[in-house]
Amino acid sequence: MAQWTSAVGAGQLARLLGSQQDRPAGPGTRRPPAYRALADGVRLLVLEGRVPVAARLPAERELAMALTVSRTTVAAAYEALRAEGFLESRRGAGSWTAVPAGNPLPARGLEPLPPEALGSMIDLGCAALPAPEPWLTRAVRGALEELPPYAHTHGDYPAGLPALRAMIAERYTARGIPTMPEQIMVTTGAMGAIDAICHLFGGRGERIAVESPSYANILQLMREAGARLVPVAMAEGLTGWDVDRWRQVLRDAAPRIAYVVADFHNPTGALADDDQRRRLVDAARSAGTVLVADETMSELWLEEGVEMPRPVCAFDPAGSTVVTVGSASKAFWAGMRIGWVRAAPDVIRSLVAARAYADLGTPVLEQLAVNWLFSTGGWEQAVQVRREQARHNRDALVAAVRRELPDWEFEVPRGGLTLWVRTGGLSGSRLAAAGERVGVRVPSGPRFGVDGAFEGYVRLPFTVGGAVAEEAAVRLAAAARLVESGGVGSGEAPRTFVA
Repeated sequence: MAQWTSAVGAGQLARLLGSQQDRPAGPGTRRPPAYRALADGVRLLVLEGRVPVAARLPAERELAMALTVSRTTVAAAYEALRAEGFLESRRGAGSWTAVPAGNPLPARGLEPLPPEALGSMIDLGCAALPAPEPWLTRAVRGALEELPPYAHTHGDYPAGLPALRAMIAERYTARGIPTMPEQIMVTTGAMGAIDAICHLFGGRGERIAVESPSYANILQLMREAGARLVPVAMAEGLTGWDVDRWRQVLRDAAPRIAYVVADFHNPTGALADDDQRRRLVDAARSAGTVLVADETMSELWLEEGVEMPRPVCAFDPAGSTVVTVGSASKAFWAGMRIGWVRAAPDVIRSLVAARAYADLGTPVLEQLAVNWLFSTGGWEQAVQVRREQARHNRDALVAAVRRELPDWEFEVPRGGLTLWVRTGGLSGSRLAAAGERVGVRVPSGPRFGVDGAFEGYVRLPFTVGGAVAEEAAVRLAAAARLVESGGVGSGEAPRTFVA
């Protein structure tokens, strides 16, 4: 790591270290020397992603004052962290967090589980459910009825079918966000949308601020584009963002783009409230940062009485700061591959112009199918089926994991499709490797972080229920025992598709 990309103040680091004191120590644990306890505390904060990798730490004197310890204690702790590979320093530039060179990092390739392996392997890598029938079949039949006029054209609609653009615009307007069709571009899934946005606003070497943890496939997409990722730790629990941290990162790192998932965040399930959304938009506007808001989970609340906040773009009435991404993949079916971008008309025109050198457009039949769902009320009924299925799966998986792995820690989200689990001190990468041996595929925490953070986590999606959820937990427990016994090496876990 050549230099730091964000900073952690002395008071902030002291508060984070203080929060660790609430965790009970194991029986018979001896109190380590003060410098060792401080070094271990910082190391844990880095591995859990609560202090980002490449974050500049406060000077020794500043931290000593904040912690009310001697400067010698802080200096010894920093030296221990440097020796272990968790800190790098350069004269005149200070010290910043790092991870050891041998720490397991995300694989470059994220390929799906081969269909022939589905019979013997429980796949917890992909946070996507089967299509909600009969709505998929009805939508395709409706699309076929609308297809003939389009078959007499060239079939390329770089901005999307006019009818679907108008329908998506109407849906935003109905949510209290006045929107014209000229503000919508239909894309090939949310991944296609974000890829286009990154190419328009970012370039190789550009900084992009991301939540830490964040959606693994998007992080990989940005890495492949040559972006420099600047992680921003989430707030504690499922409470959304730490906006003060965001404001500091946007001010200090000046990223060109910031990518956030405000609605049932993937992977944590957090839901940002109205005040957090307003303040983050204000901070992005002040910093000149384009804020990309991913709404793919926004309709997947799983409990009655969940009051959804306003969309992020509602706090950007001028349309100069927020670019919104939506998709049918999570709420309906990933195989549909329909996404969209809502932005200012000039941004949409630029995205459409650039598309001539990418995929030219999104398949017509799938666009017609989504338009049929939107226009007939089928979408609302299908999403309700999806919510009920995800809720039952969530409850079954939570009960099974609590029974089989009582030491694992997590909070149950009120929506979304994922459970973010602390694995009781076990390596998530080794658990992923052990899981392959015992018949359960699970993505490790580092896939959702930057540069090796979250080694003590795994993500569990609500994609299986009933007896399959119970068996998945049994196999995860077997994988945990295999790791505890030393039966899995420390190398990188097998490649796992993460959706």
